[in-house]
Amino acid sequence: MELRFWNDPETGLPHISDHDVTEEEVRQVLRGPGLDYPAARNSRARLGQTAAGRYLKVVYVPDAGGESAFVVTAYELRGKALKAFRRAKRRKPR
Repeated sequence: MELRFWNDPETGLPHISDHDVTEEEVRQVLRGPGLDYPAARNSRARLGQTAAGRYLKVVYVPDAGGESAFVVTAYELRGKALKAFRRAKRRKPR
């Protein structure tokens, strides 16, 4: 899947770098197992785990055809959000 990233106009870097998330970690979450659900407008949110064990939330807009996506932001899950994800993952039929 080809990914494009929203760049922060002030720094010129992908917005995900503000949250200490790498492009490779985003790819791992989008390719791997996790929870995917509709978010605001036409975007989607995916919760998943990286190969290093970090839990991330990735907000993205899939392109028509599903071969590429525009990544808006990604950040590490912590606190109540992380607990809720782990609980939902246990309940999900495998």
